[in-house]
Amino acid sequence: MCFGKSKSQLGGDELAKSQEIDKMIRNDQRKLSKEIKLLLLGMYIHNPDTEHLPDPQILAQYRAGESGKSTVLKQMKLLYAEGFPASEREEWRATIFSNLINAFKVILDAMEEYGIEFGNPANAEYAGIILAEPEIGPKQVFPLDFFEDIDRLFTKDYLPNDQDVLRSRLRTTGITETIFELGTLTYRMFDVGGQRSERKKWIHCFESVNCLLFLVAISGYDQCLVEDKDANQMQEALMLFESIANSQWFSKSAIILFLNKIDLFKQKIAYSPISKYFPDYRDDPTDWKQASRYFAERFKGLNRNPQKEIYTHFTNATDTNLLKITMSSVQDMVIQRNLHTLIL
Repeated sequence: MCFGKSKSQLGGDELAKSQEIDKMIRNDQRKLSKEIKLLLLGMYIHNPDTEHLPDPQILAQYRAGESGKSTVLKQMKLLYAEGFPASEREEWRATIFSNLINAFKVILDAMEEYGIEFGNPANAEYAGIILAEPEIGPKQVFPLDFFEDIDRLFTKDYLPNDQDVLRSRLRTTGITETIFELGTLTYRMFDVGGQRSERKKWIHCFESVNCLLFLVAISGYDQCLVEDKDANQMQEALMLFESIANSQWFSKSAIILFLNKIDLFKQKIAYSPISKYFPDYRDDPTDWKQASRYFAERFKGLNRNPQKEIYTHFTNATDTNLLKITMSSVQDMVIQRNLHTLIL
């Protein structure tokens, strides 16, 4: 039994509608052929154990945070999309204020840990304000009573600039998408929640992924997870990467490993030996190039498919120029893979 009509049997209106549908399908196919779907994954980290810290001033490098994937996404908006309009920058003001409060709390905790007194005893009265975790709304002016030395942030007309937005920290939950054009291709980049409790939400992003960008804070080799203080962040990243790299969902996907926060890593290895957390490390403990290659090889060695290449980049997500160079390299790789696919 045959259902429907052939095109030769269609009337004028039906034929026109059929041709319009065919045209829409062809247009969608052409659009999809120039569309690259990127999945951005990373680890969420927590403060390190503090027994090896030589100076409380460096605690700012250890504040609770993430691998930098959200920063990469923000960089993509600045480099290739519309950037951040004034209305969105207004929304970031509250986040930046919250970041300041959290940073001061870390400093207060460190002062208590090391028995450090205030340089100006009068400032002790403001500790209670910080510990109370004050908040502001998007359009509220920052309170001047205990931050008056930070002139720019506390002006009445303060609007976060690009670096303020890039360096602000807001936990990723759920899935966010950024669309941008790079050359002749349209990129759809998805950022998903990085904590253990968020991973079950990734699955419906996996289908038809052209490229996976896996971000790891290389500076977090001595840090723990925010949701499990007994779990080493780098070891957790290695385990997650192994499952991702060998997953059936990514069997045809390019995998690019971003070992991020290389700037902090270079500083940290001088006083936090890698061998304390990775006893098999035998190279020069102060040579960041040897140390970074060690971690790159640890990740690449987890790939069980000899036909799949893992592309590695050492990055600093807040460095716009460095990330632009890196993304240019990523674009070249994607184009080469597309050409290879077409040849096959």
